Amino acid sequence: MAKIISDPVFGFIQIPTGLLLDIVKHPLFQRLNRIKQLGLSSNVYPGAQHTRFQHSLGAFHLMSEAIISLKRKGNFIFDSEAEAVQAAILLHDIGHGPFSHVLEHTLVQGVEHEDISLMLMQKINNDFKGQLNLAIEIFKDHYPKRFLHQLISSQLDMDRLDYLRRDSFFTGVTEGNIGSARIIRMLNVKDDHLVVEKKGIYSIENYLMNRRLMYWQVYLHKTSVAAEKVLINVLVRAEELSKKGVDLFASPALSYFLKNPVDKAWWDAHPEALENYALLDDNDIWCALKVWCHHPDKVLSLLSQDMVNRRIFKVEVSDEPASEEKITVIRTELAERYKLPYEETSYLVDASTVQKDMYRMEDDSIEILFDDGSSKDISQVSDMLNVELLSKKVRKHYLCYQR
Repeated sequence: MAKIISDPVFGFIQIPTGLLLDIVKHPLFQRLNRIKQLGLSSNVYPGAQHTRFQHSLGAFHLMSEAIISLKRKGNFIFDSEAEAVQAAILLHDIGHGPFSHVLEHTLVQGVEHEDISLMLMQKINNDFKGQLNLAIEIFKDHYPKRFLHQLISSQLDMDRLDYLRRDSFFTGVTEGNIGSARIIRMLNVKDDHLVVEKKGIYSIENYLMNRRLMYWQVYLHKTSVAAEKVLINVLVRAEELSKKGVDLFASPALSYFLKNPVDKAWWDAHPEALENYALLDDNDIWCALKVWCHHPDKVLSLLSQDMVNRRIFKVEVSDEPASEEKITVIRTELAERYKLPYEETSYLVDASTVQKDMYRMEDDSIEILFDDGSSKDISQVSDMLNVELLSKKVRKHYLCYQR
């Protein structure tokens, strides 16, 4: 018997009874229901209300399809390996914190969500008495069949194939609507490496171009970036006040990160850090923000009101960084308008650089497999894909400040 879930993107998703269904039922996996997939992108695309839980189920579905397709082509995958790689993709995002990447670089320093995912996988593995041992080996890329890890983390992993389709669906940005089913059908294995059969070259070209468009239209949209800056700054201010002994309303888990200097060394020395992290979700942040709107600290209350009432920082995007003179003028005006000391206006302004390249052949190339058994990187065989453009680091300078 299998649990059948109706998914708006892929239709019915079947989760087999046993280990995989037990993972979905686990409290740490259910926590992903309370973390939005796109963080603050709903400020731009109101439909972007989907969760990490939905995304993980979608990636699991694509992994199941990929295993079936690869086995049909003669690639031998044991049932135990299939279950393990399915378990690994289910758990690949288990380490995400509230609003996806915001907390990981704000209240937690020097610990990536992939590292936390592995820690939480090991915690679940203890609950399951070692049933995830093989999944963890594949996740860490320590298993001999390297192509199984590539299905979880590579240029063509099931994570990316799901989030592009899913984010496109919920935002309404059609550029992300890639042909994931055809890409999966075109996958094969050569020399323990995932390759794409030559019939799938146009699907891959479309995938790479659309991924670039999705990054700049959705993931790095200027309003989303500006909203994230507001949230980061309000959390940094709350952390500063907490460390000075100011009493702030917060859930016990959030309070732990506001009061303690949680970096890599702290994390390694304090097991309770992981326990508190596992209790955090978007609700902890929103609940605190609603209360902080009325806090006597002007900066904390102003930024909290910005978040709750969607009064996002004004943002200017340019090819060159903003001058120090311009930033000084803005901060001086804000100090006068809000009756703040000049030094405190640092929380109301953020100048940063965002850069992204979509394809790096030297990191993890996409190999096209030909009928004679040879393979070449897509950049060498595509007649319409401007790989030089895709490989170019696009750099934009964002100046965000209080309206």
